Amino acid sequence: MPIQLFIGFTAEGSTDTRFLTHIIQNVFEEIALECRTDVVIEDVVSVNVHKTEFTETMLRASKQAAECGLTVLCVHADADARSIENVMLNKFTPLSQELIPLSNDIYCKAIVPIIPIQMTEAWMMADKELLKTKIAAKGVRDADLGLHRGPESYADPKQTIAEAIRIAQSNRTRRHRNELTINDLYTEMGQTISLQRLRELPSFCRFEENVRVAFRSLGYID
Repeated sequence: MPIQLFIGFTAEGSTDTRFLTHIIQNVFEEIALECRTDVVIEDVVSVNVHKTEFTETMLRASKQAAECGLTVLCVHADADARSIENVMLNKFTPLSQELIPLSNDIYCKAIVPIIPIQMTEAWMMADKELLKTKIAAKGVRDADLGLHRGPESYADPKQTIAEAIRIAQSNRTRRHRNELTINDLYTEMGQTISLQRLRELPSFCRFEENVRVAFRSLGYID
């Protein structure tokens, strides 16, 4: 009989939730194919808690996840200008240490870090052809839209995308312009972005490996 895996997700903001939820679902479903037994990935559940200091907040999220019967909790934290290792050391390691003595029945301890470099919007830039299609700039050169660099090399990828939208809109006649903003892209791009393109980003590959670590901790893969 298949094993059901219930996944929770807590993010820094609502747009992160809209973009990342479907990606998380797809990644877990793909890695579930590596398991020794049949694992069914149920729909990802958003875990919303009042945000204060990181460890304190995530302990509340972990407890809520356990109360909801969730098996794994994915936790999003942008790296900003820091490295993934710094975020792991300063945020996730203290969280793990706090969870060790706590009851497995009361807290969900299978924590999967999601740490984009700079911010989530860098992952949106991984599939530039998709992004250009969504902002009606298909056929426009990356350089003309300011999208010619590596996604994680931009200090402010959110502003970079917003500027690309502005440029794309300025190239259209007034009659064919619309009021597209970056806020319109999160859900649709999260549902359609290519995992292969995302795998070109080291931070995404790190997330996939974190998922495998969670599967191993549950005894589903070697």
